[in-house]
Amino acid sequence: MKILLAPDKFRGSLDAPQVCEAMTEGIHMVSSEIEVVSLPMADGGEGTLDLLLWYSGGKKQMTKVQDPLGREIDAEYGLSADGKTAFIEMAMASGLRLLKLEERNPLKTSTFGTGELIKLVSESGVENIILGIGGSATTDAGIGMAAALGWQFLDENGKELSPIGENLIKVKKIQSPVSNPQSPISINVACDVTNPLFGENGAAYVYGPQKGADKQALEQLDKGLQNIANVFKQDFGKDYAQIAGTGAAGGLGFGTMAFLNAELKEGVKLLLDFCDFDKNLKEVNLIITGEGKIDNQTLQGKLIKGITDRATHAKIPIAAICGTLDVSPQELQEIGIKYATSILNRPMNLEDALKFGYEGVRNATFYLVNLLHKL
Repeated sequence: MKILLAPDKFRGSLDAPQVCEAMTEGIHMVSSEIEVVSLPMADGGEGTLDLLLWYSGGKKQMTKVQDPLGREIDAEYGLSADGKTAFIEMAMASGLRLLKLEERNPLKTSTFGTGELIKLVSESGVENIILGIGGSATTDAGIGMAAALGWQFLDENGKELSPIGENLIKVKKIQSPVSNPQSPISINVACDVTNPLFGENGAAYVYGPQKGADKQALEQLDKGLQNIANVFKQDFGKDYAQIAGTGAAGGLGFGTMAFLNAELKEGVKLLLDFCDFDKNLKEVNLIITGEGKIDNQTLQGKLIKGITDRATHAKIPIAAICGTLDVSPQELQEIGIKYATSILNRPMNLEDALKFGYEGVRNATFYLVNLLHKL
């Protein structure tokens, strides 16, 4: 028998690799001869880049960059063990988490620090960059990032503008770096939203309020985003603004396509491809996934759907183990899950439940596999 494990984290209790360890222990309590393949998962958001680093055998590095308001901070990034792939999370340099509530203002913030990270790893000789763009504090269409890489944004008088949100509307010409031909580095961007760059569903109106923008700022930013798209089209003949995902991270989705020739990908698909999920399905008899809570939001999420789609295509049954199970059997069957169970075997408060995570996952996996093993 061969079982593939593909769980997400149990938030506050176990990270995804630890869930795999607990599941593996439960399986081997049934039989040490059962082959186990562990592919810990993430939904494209928090934890995704840590897992990419885990898969590549790499390590985190530290460097100094500018935060969204231009202050010097320490920021993490990752390099694979072979030094060929860099992992960057824009939130480390340009994230909302770096600002106090009263500092939030997308008119004044910039992705310059993210550009500094990209420049650093590019100059280190990497062949690939995987960039996560969730949790931004910015709405600058990536001009801050681009400025750190040598791009210039000029006003009507040919004067270089500071690359912040409020100056998007003032850009009349874009100059590419003098000594920067098209980069041979492959850049994939983990992007899990489908918003266009501007308009009522664009970067400013949808995400600007949580970054501190009032109504007047939203209008200015949206016009600025439209302007930068028009100027880029005028200067370089390419129109990316309405492509799904270009509105992600305050328009950084657009910026990575325009200034880095990057490819936008769903975070889940990127992770599944990175760990060779499909290749690992060979001769698998069962897939076990899981996460802290399975509810209606889970059913609509991209992780479970990504796994169940591939399991269904390969005609492999899939089971799920979770902390809280809050969906009906019919709802589970509709997305392709044949069996699901909670790890909680008695009433307990949240604190105790979090501590019980490893034991609970191990035991629930044992009961499931033991039942199947006897059939």
